[in-house]
Amino acid sequence: MTAMALTTLFALIIAHLVGDFLLQPRRWVEARQRDKARAGVLYLHAGVHGLLALAVLVVAGIDPLAAAAWSVTIAASHALIDLGKAHLDPRRLCWFLLDQALHLAVLVGVWLASLGSLAPLAAAADWLARPEVMAHGLAYLLVTRPMAIAIALAMRPWSEEVTDPGTLVAAGARIGMLERLLVLTLVVLDELTAVGFLLTAKSVLRFGDLRARRDRKLTEYVLLGTLLSVTATLALGLAVRQLPWTA
Repeated sequence: MTAMALTTLFALIIAHLVGDFLLQPRRWVEARQRDKARAGVLYLHAGVHGLLALAVLVVAGIDPLAAAAWSVTIAASHALIDLGKAHLDPRRLCWFLLDQALHLAVLVGVWLASLGSLAPLAAAADWLARPEVMAHGLAYLLVTRPMAIAIALAMRPWSEEVTDPGTLVAAGARIGMLERLLVLTLVVLDELTAVGFLLTAKSVLRFGDLRARRDRKLTEYVLLGTLLSVTATLALGLAVRQLPWTA
C-alpha cells in the first residue's frame, strides 16, 4: 500500500469531517430532523459531501468519470444515512456514533474500490492477527466492563456501609473505566511516572468533596476502590509488556 493511497483515505475522511461539522449549519440539522425527506437541505448537505469527495478523488489521480461516479455514491449514501438518523433521537450518543461509523464504512469502501485492490484489507487483517496486537486488545477489553464488575464484587462487603454517596448514577464505574484505560495506555508506553500524576490529580479533585463531607468511611471506600483499580491495571499492563512476543 503506497503513501498516496493512505493519503487519499485520510483526505476523504477529512473532507467528510469538514462537510459534516464545518459546512453544516445547525439550522440544516434542525430542518432535517423536522422535515425528514422533505428537507431540501438534506440533499444540499449530501451534495456538499459529494463535491468534496470528487475534489479529493480527482486530485488523487482517479479517472474523472470514475471519480464522479464514486462521489455520487458517497453523496447518495450520505443522504440515506442522514435520513435514517433523522428518524432517531439525535440526543443519543449511540446513534451519533453509528451514523459516523456508517459514513466511514462507505468512505473506506469507495477508497478500496477506487484502488481496485483489497490489499489494504489483507494488510490490516495480518496486522490485527499479530499476537502482540491481540494481547493489547485483550488487555484494553479487560479493563472496561469485566474489571469494573470484578472491582464492584470485591468492594461489595464495604459498599453497603457507604450510604447515599451523592454521585451520578453509574458515574463511578465510568470514571473507573476511563481511569483504567489511561493507566493501561501509560503503562504500555512505559510512562509510569505519569500514572503518579494521574493519581495525584484525581486525589486533588476528590479531596475537597471528601473533606467537606467528613465521612471517613466514604474516604476509605474511595481510596480502596481507586487503589484496587489502579493496581489491577498496572499488573495487567506490566504482564502484557513482559509477554515474549511483545518484547
